[in-house]
Amino acid sequence: MKKSASPNAAAKPIAAGKSSAKHALSEAELRGMPAADYMNEAQLDFFRRRLIGMREEMLSREQGSKERLHHNETHADPADRATAEEEHFLDLRLRERESLLLRKIDESLRLIHSKDYGYCAKTGEPIGIPRLLVRPTATVCIDVKDRDEKLATHSFSAQHASRR
Repeated sequence: MKKSASPNAAAKPIAAGKSSAKHALSEAELRGMPAADYMNEAQLDFFRRRLIGMREEMLSREQGSKERLHHNETHADPADRATAEEEHFLDLRLRERESLLLRKIDESLRLIHSKDYGYCAKTGEPIGIPRLLVRPTATVCIDVKDRDEKLATHSFSAQHASRR
């Protein structure tokens, strides 16, 4: 379960030399930290930086996508017109997906600020460093994610079978 701050927490310094102002963790250092250090200030800073980088990258891609969407060309050739329409559709779909991811990034940054980042929203258990490295916006642990996906697959299969 998510550990609560102990009364001695203020007196106990975070690992020497690991404060975010002095040293940014590398991924290898992050992986090598003991489980007892889970979601300490240095780890929160690592994920804050990663999420801010993801956010900045998405915002720069969004600008290029907006420019392409607002660029209106008329094509006399039906094949060229169809290609342009397909590219337009793909840009719209990409913007929709990135908009959703941007909201997840902002929510993860909010969780970091409140010190709730890295813990499963359903069980309160740690999500785990390996999962967060792969998906920094994860809000549930892998066991919950697997269970939810199995339930969704089962539900889809049951609905599909009932339509036959």
